[in-house]
Amino acid sequence: MEIADEAVRLFAEHGVAATTAEDIASAAGVSTRTLWRYFRSKEECVRPLLAAGIEMVTERLRAHWRGDGSFAHAISSFDDPGTVAAQPIEALRDLVRLSRDEPGLRAVWLEAHFDAEGVFADVIAEGTGRSPHDLAVRVEAGMLNAALRVAVEDWAVQPEEAAGPPLGESLATALYVVAQLFETDSTEASGGRRLLRLPAPSPSPEP
Repeated sequence: MEIADEAVRLFAEHGVAATTAEDIASAAGVSTRTLWRYFRSKEECVRPLLAAGIEMVTERLRAHWRGDGSFAHAISSFDDPGTVAAQPIEALRDLVRLSRDEPGLRAVWLEAHFDAEGVFADVIAEGTGRSPHDLAVRVEAGMLNAALRVAVEDWAVQPEEAAGPPLGESLATALYVVAQLFETDSTEASGGRRLLRLPAPSPSPEP
């Protein structure tokens, strides 16, 4: 993770074009040979940062289907200060902002979510007793994936000083929207189970 953090910091400070793999390796305290052993390009160095967030969401999904509580309860810790503090929030914000104008970083961002879609499909399939190759499962995974990506992108572009929603609230709102799309009176597609059960987000207080 240190390599990813240093890569984002250098990209934000100096730009992607002006930052070399040697710069990243030196800042992270590793050799350039070691860096190239794990990453295909300097832009790929940020991948662990994205993987950490996707893994966190995956664990929330698995906890839901293990019977550890409702899905709403599983993701409630997104708003917990301790959980938020444990995540590289500022580095993630910088990375997503940079990805808007840097094709190399954008490609890594989208590739990470492409890979996540398969992971989400596996988790949904495990939890609902269906095949990960089922078209409905793949569509549900794609919707979930897109909602999370858009929520993070929307959060990242907000001015840091603005009274906009924190990342956890943005994710919860996006997941609530997905839940409304998944809710159905028919139980055939999901084997008698609904994918998500989320309460409507509380309205923001009037200024």
